[in-house]
Amino acid sequence: MSNNFAIVVDSTCDLPHELAEKWELTVIPMVFNLDGKEYLNYLDYRQLSVKDFYDTLRAGKTASTAQVTVFNYMEAWKPHLEAGKDVLHFCLSSALSKSYDQSVLAVREAMEEYPDRKIISIDTKSASMGQAVLIKAAAEASNAGKTLEETAAAAEEMIPNLQHWVMADDLNHLKRGGRVSGASAFVGTMLNVKPILAITPEGKLAPMAKARGRSKVIDYIIARMKENFAPKDNTVFIAHSDAPDYAEEMKAKIIENFGTKDFVINSIGPVIGAHTGPGTLAVLYLGNKGRPSA
Repeated sequence: MSNNFAIVVDSTCDLPHELAEKWELTVIPMVFNLDGKEYLNYLDYRQLSVKDFYDTLRAGKTASTAQVTVFNYMEAWKPHLEAGKDVLHFCLSSALSKSYDQSVLAVREAMEEYPDRKIISIDTKSASMGQAVLIKAAAEASNAGKTLEETAAAAEEMIPNLQHWVMADDLNHLKRGGRVSGASAFVGTMLNVKPILAITPEGKLAPMAKARGRSKVIDYIIARMKENFAPKDNTVFIAHSDAPDYAEEMKAKIIENFGTKDFVINSIGPVIGAHTGPGTLAVLYLGNKGRPSA
């Protein structure tokens, strides 16, 4: 980055490792537990591939996640602060995790230790590659010579219009997370009914509709994009949990309907995937009006 501040992100952003390196991001690997063993969710999946992770879930094993701490944030920020740099940090939605709350505490502690430095932590009210949309904007602003405050503002002003559409294939993961009842999970799975969810203005994941089969899900998302999409120079992010064919089908439909040229497609990492399960598809982009409400 050309400016005198670092951009730090949690690995829940699910960015491709290559982009994180290109944008010179500092990435904090989040912790997950799979079948009784603890791992770190690096963006290059060096400790466990996403394929192995989702195959293990399909085999009936369970996964859980651990909360990031003030210590984790301080350890990530300190090298930059000690080098005389400020910090811009992006957090998973505060409505889905306590990460942002921990980052606020870490900011207070860091400011006591480094009173001459500036630290801004942003509650993205987003998840997975929804965070990546904002991080991309921040990286571009920084490379254009914007200040820390200008870069933070460029990302924050996008949050209200950032769209997240999510289809979860395995309803039992949503059941365990309290998103759907046991009965509806069973019926939905038996009838091939897929719940379609969105992230609300408050940053919560909320059910919006149901569709039978993947093609109907794609049709629904395309219809919502026609209502609320800013296609000019808009990069569409598509995240999937071991469903690359589904992601490519979604991409083809978006190109057919909007002529979109810029896409970033990547896996949903194990920390987010522990809660959504395999077969999930998420489409994330900037709209021209606010997010849907529950």
